[in-house]
Amino acid sequence: MQQNQDNLIHRQAAQAVRELAELAGLKPGKVLVIGTSTSEVAGKRIGTSGALEVAQQLLAGISEVQQELGFDVAYQCCEHLNRALVMERSVLERLGLREVSAVPVPKAGGSMASAAYRSFEEPALAEGIEAHAGLDIGETLIGMHLRRVAVPVRLTIRQIGEARVTAATTRPPLIGGERAVYRLPEELDSTFCD
Repeated sequence: MQQNQDNLIHRQAAQAVRELAELAGLKPGKVLVIGTSTSEVAGKRIGTSGALEVAQQLLAGISEVQQELGFDVAYQCCEHLNRALVMERSVLERLGLREVSAVPVPKAGGSMASAAYRSFEEPALAEGIEAHAGLDIGETLIGMHLRRVAVPVRLTIRQIGEARVTAATTRPPLIGGERAVYRLPEELDSTFCD
């Protein structure tokens, strides 16, 4: 029975990430931030029953899609590490992010961040990030790590295990006013602004 539950979590995670990646246009150079409560996935209250086994199943499903499409993933730690993010050092350096020092463990960082840290070739923690898209598994509040402007995405999969799933992509802020143009017109208008 446990094997079936593990496979289900793996499949649900892969389905959610794949759908979000397609909607958000995630590809090499783009970053997906993921916040997870393994307690919520297991049907418990957030922060009460973290489980590395659940985290490993989630990580397997997420990694499957990440490796296929080539985007980067940053995993949010819990509040005990101030919601720092676990990622490959190469991502931290490429983006010029501020590094912080800690090793996430299930009781300080969370099971998901702990599993991700151990799975990376050269893990590093960043204080914050501005990701292109986000997946929140269990209502862990990832909004602080998304680029402006966040756009909610309704996935066909609304739960992973027992946890609610919330997703978002981002877009650049629209600037200007009523005269602003957001797409290149077929032909240029003859009126110009000086």
